[in-house]
Amino acid sequence: MNEEQDVQDQVNDNQGNGGAPQEGDGADGAPEQDFADLVKELEEVRQHVLYAQAETQNVRRRLEQEKQTAATYAATGFARDMLSVKDNLDRALAAVPEELKQDEKLKALLTGIEATSRELDSVFSRHGVVRVEAIGKPLDPNRHQAMVEIPSAEAEPGTIVQEMQAGYMLKDRLLRPAFVGVAKKG
Repeated sequence: MNEEQDVQDQVNDNQGNGGAPQEGDGADGAPEQDFADLVKELEEVRQHVLYAQAETQNVRRRLEQEKQTAATYAATGFARDMLSVKDNLDRALAAVPEELKQDEKLKALLTGIEATSRELDSVFSRHGVVRVEAIGKPLDPNRHQAMVEIPSAEAEPGTIVQEMQAGYMLKDRLLRPAFVGVAKKG
């Protein structure tokens, strides 16, 4: 009964204004235009939502990657500082003359220094700190820093023939370049 009443009310309203079509009754295409505008607006809103979702996902992915990078390289400063400890241990061992290495009084001390150096190498290895290969390799400006050119008849020019200070990498990042001497034509 309600539907019949609504239809009757609409007919009466149309007759009350002389049967002239009302705005939005479809005589001039306005409802179709309104519908098309709404569809267009809906599509624009849909695109904005998709862009916002994509941007949110990109930000989330970028933050996740930054978090992983920070965790991977968090110890960079500490590792760089520990390189001087390793250098000093190596220099201490290299400075001991052969005749003192045979002295029974110093043997225990030298064994302790060597054990400490090996343990430091082991800790470096566990955490991805590795020594940069230098001697006999071609100069790589991303890993080596040439300090001198050394005339050499045996080595190809640009080949590293001397290492003054070892270089180290932390995973795929350079902690410190190797200071090297490079061969030149003699």
